[in-house]
Amino acid sequence: MFLATGTPGTLTVTPAATAVFTAVLTEGPLSRVSLARRLGLSSAAVTKAARPLIETGYLRELAATERTGLGAGRPASPLAVRADREFFVGVKITADELIGVLCDLRAEIRTSAHRPLAAPDVEAVVTALGELVDELLDGPGGYRDRTRRLGLAISGDVDRTTGLVRYSPFLQWRDVPLMEHAVKITGLTVTVENDVKALTTAEHWFGEGVGAESFALVTVGTGIGCGLVVNGQLVSGSHGVAGEIGHISIDATGPRCHCGGRGCVEAIAGSHAIVRQARDRSGRPELTIDEAMALARGGDEQIGAVFARGGNAIGSGIAAVANLVGPARIVVSGEGLAAYDLFETHIRAGFERQAFGAAVDCPLSIRPLPFEEWARGAAAVSIQSLVVS
Repeated sequence: MFLATGTPGTLTVTPAATAVFTAVLTEGPLSRVSLARRLGLSSAAVTKAARPLIETGYLRELAATERTGLGAGRPASPLAVRADREFFVGVKITADELIGVLCDLRAEIRTSAHRPLAAPDVEAVVTALGELVDELLDGPGGYRDRTRRLGLAISGDVDRTTGLVRYSPFLQWRDVPLMEHAVKITGLTVTVENDVKALTTAEHWFGEGVGAESFALVTVGTGIGCGLVVNGQLVSGSHGVAGEIGHISIDATGPRCHCGGRGCVEAIAGSHAIVRQARDRSGRPELTIDEAMALARGGDEQIGAVFARGGNAIGSGIAAVANLVGPARIVVSGEGLAAYDLFETHIRAGFERQAFGAAVDCPLSIRPLPFEEWARGAAAVSIQSLVVS
């Protein structure tokens, strides 16, 4: 963990300090006694670990609230994160828009902005990114002097270590050194992560997954994605593509997928796939997703069957996650939840049909999240890269 001291150079912090800071950041405020109990450290070790974090302004002591013993001892002064010590920019990149947020150290959004993309090519995206970051940093609040890091979230196959976008299907990018481009145009320290994994990181550290040893986040929309947390850690996989349930084949004779496979969950239930099938069945080549939803809700059986098939495919994919990983809970999110009323019974039916044994008892919770939350996920990855480096 490397924290700026406020003067040139950095302060190297011990593993104990990293553990203390992470616990306070994700679960705090916490007293030293609570931290010692949670982390298996002595109170003296916690005090020693916290001292440089307090001195550099990353932690602060709150007013005493409780006594450390039964009617005796001095009051405990909980440690809390000083949220405005440092700020982070997060940007979600889509095929037609950049969504940016500026977050504090607790991943709370302070301001946000959108910027349409004239084209999805790399040069246009990077130029728009530079403009968006400047807008966020130079707006009201004076954030530039306390912002050193930028997180980017993008769909597809991403190498987080190098910042290389190996393949992003909706942007049609291959082997794009996005981190390198972003560093040049912004001057910030940059992290690049798959968008679903970024959203999962935010939920794990600051949302529904705080304190959970295992959970899964399934996203429904243009793509069908899944982020996995096992034993308290985000699963990235040796090749960075763990959790790609959208590319589980559930129908060997099904439609071709952009990945080259056939009958993938995404090829049946992704938004583009839903629109394509609805156009074929209705004979209306200009039909939009909103119009397809309206027809299905109005009782059109042909279009309703498209959503039913999609829901069953998603449920089968979620069951595969439950069978393989056994998470304590599964969160379902994504822009595709606008059609959740059309999917829901079929998702649950597909899940219950395919889940093995007690896996069927895994609770599914529905959590609609706007794209600003995906951008917040990118910022959360950047925060995590500060804390755990």
